[in-house]
Amino acid sequence: MSDSAIHALAGAAGGIVAMTATYPLVVLSTRAAVETKNHSKTVVQTVLDIIKREGLRALYSGLSSSLIGIAVTNGVYYYFYERSRGIILNSRKGAKALSTLESMLAGLIAGSATTVISNPIWVIQASQAVHKSESDSRTSKNTPRTPGMLETVNQILAKDGVAGLWRGIGPALVLVINPVTQYTVFEQLKNILIESRTAKLRARGSKAVPVLRDWDYFLLGALSKLVATALTYPYIVVKSRIQVGQSQASKYRSSLHGLALILKEEGIRGLYKGIGSKVLQSVLTAAILFAGQRRIYELTKQAVTSIAKPATLK
Repeated sequence: MSDSAIHALAGAAGGIVAMTATYPLVVLSTRAAVETKNHSKTVVQTVLDIIKREGLRALYSGLSSSLIGIAVTNGVYYYFYERSRGIILNSRKGAKALSTLESMLAGLIAGSATTVISNPIWVIQASQAVHKSESDSRTSKNTPRTPGMLETVNQILAKDGVAGLWRGIGPALVLVINPVTQYTVFEQLKNILIESRTAKLRARGSKAVPVLRDWDYFLLGALSKLVATALTYPYIVVKSRIQVGQSQASKYRSSLHGLALILKEEGIRGLYKGIGSKVLQSVLTAAILFAGQRRIYELTKQAVTSIAKPATLK
């Protein structure tokens, strides 16, 4: 198994763990992003309101499609990122760490491929996260039913055809800058940390190579995602509204027009609806992902190596 494939497998597994742990925050931020009315509810009040009206299961509506989405997204992203990283490093001599521009280039390639491949899954997930079944509400006032994946796909196809599965692809491609920013910040912070620890070891007369711990990856992942989400959140709002097929979003002629219209009709607050729960979810997910992916990668690498050794001896 190639190193890129192991990274992809570890990224997919780490993403599933991270998404499962933080999914209720995904539901909260998605619903807040597509809401056109201004509300001043806190995260806790919103959670209690959803549980009261729709039951605890509503906080996990769309989880199955989201887990598939995060596994595909992270698997594809890590594969293309590591492949691009390897090609860049092998094409030149010198340091084996990516520069800022090289990190951005690798992230741009990986992010674009991931977005095109995974967009249909996120359209389904976003639709499930905000859906309230009218038919079920006639029989039960408190627990509206969330449609399954196949039912959601059929609804999207019936309404918009196959093109409906790629709703929001424009702003989604623009949002490639989010993981590009995230991984660039992560790589540069990691390089700075390694250089700092290397300098301290050399000052003590040691020739040891510094090794980053799980906690280091956790903090670096959290910080890099915080920077990326804060910079790109208005586009996340536009993408979420288009992906769920919101009637208001049908007026958006482009991503920039959508931003301008939200700013005009809802003010600056409209561009940052749900940012509290989104930042919390994104930062926790990224922190768990980076720490988990590294650990799973190392364990998988060891397992593959141990299996390969007996085979080569034969």
